[in-house]
Amino acid sequence: MTANARNITDEEFFYGHKACPGCGGALVVRQVLKVLGPHAVSALPAGCMSAVGFNFPQLAFGNNAMITPFAATAAVLSGIRAGLAAQGTAPDDCTVVGFAGDGGTADIGLQALSGAIDRNDDVLYICYDNEAYMNTGIQKSGLTPFGASTTTTPAGAREHGCFTQKKSLFDIVAAHGIPYAATASVGYLSDFLKKVERARDVRGCRFIHVMAPCPVGWGFPSEDMVDVAKEIVDTGLWYLAEYEGPALSGVPGGAFRLNRNPKAFKPIEPYLRRQGRFSADDEADLAAIEAARDERWAYMRERWA
Repeated sequence: MTANARNITDEEFFYGHKACPGCGGALVVRQVLKVLGPHAVSALPAGCMSAVGFNFPQLAFGNNAMITPFAATAAVLSGIRAGLAAQGTAPDDCTVVGFAGDGGTADIGLQALSGAIDRNDDVLYICYDNEAYMNTGIQKSGLTPFGASTTTTPAGAREHGCFTQKKSLFDIVAAHGIPYAATASVGYLSDFLKKVERARDVRGCRFIHVMAPCPVGWGFPSEDMVDVAKEIVDTGLWYLAEYEGPALSGVPGGAFRLNRNPKAFKPIEPYLRRQGRFSADDEADLAAIEAARDERWAYMRERWA
């Protein structure tokens, strides 16, 4: 049975944390653990979720959980899985899951993630993407979008924020031939939960890249978080997709699938203007953001749809 708001368990495995109101990352962890259940083992690097979930003497996790070195999330997951195997614990009885932010995944943790995929270790890696290093002061990461102001890419007279494009992390992971990978957003929670269930039941290395807006870093009211997470998909600035490697899909090189392929997108300007991080962007910036979106969708529609 596919988990949804009507039938998902009332049991909580991530509660009493110290996250900011409206934290998208906290919603990611809470919902994933509801799907995976009490026997999941979690590992988290330095980041928002480890900072708010491990506050001695209080632990916000109802299942086994540990903090990893910043760059080592995937490597620690591999070690946990090897240890469980040595104890005779079957993968079906216990999901080993990592929760890491965009910086801890796309930047400092990318090497360990690549190694885990290469070995095809039986672990689930979830990147909760709030598009900057929020825990340490809102610095730019490799997944910060063009035009977004951060403390290391501030908006000013010469530059209006980040001047690089967001890494295509989903493509990088899929290029490894990983058994299963997906993108998601907490604004489309049913889609996200369905993908967590799918990943839970696949053997080998799995990866989910989920958009998890940060009200503090993005500059919008906390009560708008889910709406913003939905709007980033509706504007086409984020996409919902899946990849199945050759073993699952039976297709050499694997198979991509768009889960949403709208005929038209909502205008990007209202979405961007509701966030303080884009407040300095001018019409040329907006045009560049829209052009990059259209180029990306042309690529996906040609190859994935």
